[in-house]
Amino acid sequence: MVANNAGMPATQDDLINVDEVVGQYYDLVPDPSNAAQRVSFGTSGHRGSSLKTSFNEAHIVAISQAIAEQRAKEGVTGPLYLGRDTHALSLPAWKSAIEVLVAAGVRVRIDSRDDYTPTPTISQAILTHNRANDGTQRFSGDDLADGIVVTPSHNPPTDGGFKYDPPTGGPAPEATTKAIADRANELLGSYQQIRRIPFEQAIKSDLVERFDYREHYVNDLDLVIDFEAIRSSGVRLGIDPLGGASVNYWPLINEKYGLNIGVINPEVDPTWRFMTIDHDGKIRMDPSSPYAMKGLVDRLDNGAWDSYDLVGGTDPDADRHGIVCPGWGVMNPNHYIAVCVQYLFSGNRPDWPAGAGIGKTLVSSSLIDRVAASIGAKLVEVPVGFKWFVDPLFKGQVAFGGEESSGMSFLRLDGHVWTTDKDGLIPDLLAAEITAKTGKNPAQLHQEQVERFGESWYQRVDTPTSLEEKAKFASLSPADVEETQLAGETITAKLTEAPGNGAKIGGIKVTTKNNWFAARPSGTENIYKVYAESFVSPDALQQVLTDANQVVSKALSK
Repeated sequence: MVANNAGMPATQDDLINVDEVVGQYYDLVPDPSNAAQRVSFGTSGHRGSSLKTSFNEAHIVAISQAIAEQRAKEGVTGPLYLGRDTHALSLPAWKSAIEVLVAAGVRVRIDSRDDYTPTPTISQAILTHNRANDGTQRFSGDDLADGIVVTPSHNPPTDGGFKYDPPTGGPAPEATTKAIADRANELLGSYQQIRRIPFEQAIKSDLVERFDYREHYVNDLDLVIDFEAIRSSGVRLGIDPLGGASVNYWPLINEKYGLNIGVINPEVDPTWRFMTIDHDGKIRMDPSSPYAMKGLVDRLDNGAWDSYDLVGGTDPDADRHGIVCPGWGVMNPNHYIAVCVQYLFSGNRPDWPAGAGIGKTLVSSSLIDRVAASIGAKLVEVPVGFKWFVDPLFKGQVAFGGEESSGMSFLRLDGHVWTTDKDGLIPDLLAAEITAKTGKNPAQLHQEQVERFGESWYQRVDTPTSLEEKAKFASLSPADVEETQLAGETITAKLTEAPGNGAKIGGIKVTTKNNWFAARPSGTENIYKVYAESFVSPDALQQVLTDANQVVSKALSK
């Protein structure tokens, strides 16, 4: 259900009290016996709110100590690259982490400009540090680096987040996050006893090293994007950082590569008062949401398009992207992924490894499947979460990884890994490259795909559920789906494991020739999510959703 104020400008009542949010970070102490106040790593780290006692000093002190112990156990002896975004809770959590990490003897690399740090710059710094002389990645050895990003991504202004990237440079695998969370929860009740060095003293320690993330990242961007094509075409790219960590990166990219990039809104405000309200009535800085981006789209449609050929956006930690085209609005992330796949795998990256696949999450559009088949590219379908792309990108098994929630990364021009975490900047730049090389913007190219492969309708619906029902999802099997038809079509597959890697999907996916749905529980809320798509009609999509709820309810009741 869409909130009544979705797409409307934020009002004073929608804004957080920054002092209260930061104050409660220090004042509220979690109860380890309360499950809602314990450390819990979702698909990408621990997230919560200081106001709900789910993201407080105790959590970050305990997690930081657990990470210090985990990296020591795994023999990671190099520097830890530490970054943060623009959320109000990111700075205090960043400081807490430094206090603990320095006390534990960890070398910590922070931004030399005391600036915000996009998620992809941490991944790129880790991978560059761990790269061998021949350009391949080291799996083991001395002085391997890892990292932490303090960010809840696109979550509301009340929230904080804390995620660990091991030496592979992307979100840690489940075994690692479980070990960290378990140890952090052991420490949570006695977090005051964890050794710390006061921040004013720790920041002056020889263990804290300054690193210019912005120069390092921007200087290497021409290894992944064809800037000559963009520059020679004169494509005018607008960028809205949505008050996030990429805000100071775009002017340097523009200057260094001689482009025509304009930063539409350079304002940073931890209340995000300049946003329009997202679908659920909250301020959420999601560059792929038509509701969150409505203010930008209205501004463009009211005359700002005179200055731009297309516009890109990034979220607070710049790991998500959004593409806006004239007369189209915000592109559906699934549609943009399909355009990127067709462009990248159709001769525009000739030095990519032969046979490297296209990575997609199993809840992404089947349009991507149809495009992949048309160009003879291997499709690698994985469970939800970008962590499933880390090893395939790291090893060059996939050249591209993309998910329906507007996250992607892809290999460098020479076929070596760029980042193993989501990078919101390179998709925006790629949109300019695609426009420069094809003479058409991504929305126009999507329309051509629709004419060739058919139009589809896609929707996600969240349904309240109990903890008991959430637990049942993990034990579902194909045999639990007794139905033979979905929305009038014969069921062709019932999946509880991802076809691309055999990993459990934590739910079930059911497909027909032209329809599919997938159902899985949320890792942080008492809901389950049903994703559905139909290549038949909007009415068929609604029938898929109706049938999906019946299938899921019946399976969970067994």
